[in-house]
Amino acid sequence: MKIVGVAACTVGIAHTYIAQEKLENAGKKAGYEIQVETQGTIGVENELSPEQINEADVVILAVDVKISGRERFEGKRIIQVPTEIAVKSPNKLIEKAAEVVAQA
Repeated sequence: MKIVGVAACTVGIAHTYIAQEKLENAGKKAGYEIQVETQGTIGVENELSPEQINEADVVILAVDVKISGRERFEGKRIIQVPTEIAVKSPNKLIEKAAEVVAQA
C-alpha cells in the first residue's frame, strides 16, 4: 500500500514535524510506502509529486489549518484528522488507512 499525507499545525512548528515523523515511522513499520509533506512556518517541505499522489492508495491529512494545494487530492480516498491524532496514535491511524483501502 502507498500512502501520502500532509502535516500542518496551527503554529507550523512542533506538531507539524512530529506528526510527519510519527506517521512515516508507523507506515514503514507496517510495511507501507509513505511520504508526508509538511506545511509549516518555513513553507512546504518534502512536496509531494503528482506521481506520488496519483500512485497513492490513500491520503492522510494530519492538519489543524487550511492547507495549500488540497485540490491535488481530488478523487482520492482521504482521511483527515487533527495533528494530535497523528502524534498520539500514529499506528492506529495507519491501521485505519489500511481499512479504508481494503473497503474500497
